[in-house]
Amino acid sequence: MRLIIFTRYPIAGRVKTRLIPALGERGAMLLHRKMVEHTLAQSRQFKDCIEIRFTGGNLKQMETWLGEYFYYREQKGISLGERLNEAVAKAFSEEFKKVVVIGTDCPGLKADHIKKAFRLLEGSELVLGPAVDGGYYLIGLSNYYQELFHNISWGSNEVYRQTIKVAKKLDLKITTLEKLADVDRPADLEAWLDLS
Repeated sequence: MRLIIFTRYPIAGRVKTRLIPALGERGAMLLHRKMVEHTLAQSRQFKDCIEIRFTGGNLKQMETWLGEYFYYREQKGISLGERLNEAVAKAFSEEFKKVVVIGTDCPGLKADHIKKAFRLLEGSELVLGPAVDGGYYLIGLSNYYQELFHNISWGSNEVYRQTIKVAKKLDLKITTLEKLADVDRPADLEAWLDLS
């Protein structure tokens, strides 16, 4: 099994840009760092399975920040859909049987959600963790379906609904996890404050 974590190297002014009006460039960057580290703490028990897909820095910077233990790859593609598609396709081409992808924007994400996603992939082809904003915080697959990453309105509140629609067209067995809040905009900060 493979757990892919999508993230960015923390550079002030380049991460959590929608939070800059509320927190400033440095504050948004520091929050991003904390959220990534929180996600990795929740993922610790899967450390042998983790692949960190990063952008905005280089391998040495990522290893200095998060440690040399993890397997790192740069994100490839322009849109989020292209980057997700490439990462998932690569994992299945390397013969992993279950692939779960998460981001680092969801403070409510716990190890149990990840564990449950892998367990549900025993009987489901697609596991989704819906986000309050209409996206998803987790996608798990037991096979590669490139259609799930094309013609989706990435960054909109339609991502989850459109993904489910594609999955139903493909006649996939779908299971969903509980709905959780992402932290993308100033109004979302309460979700992080509730945790800290």
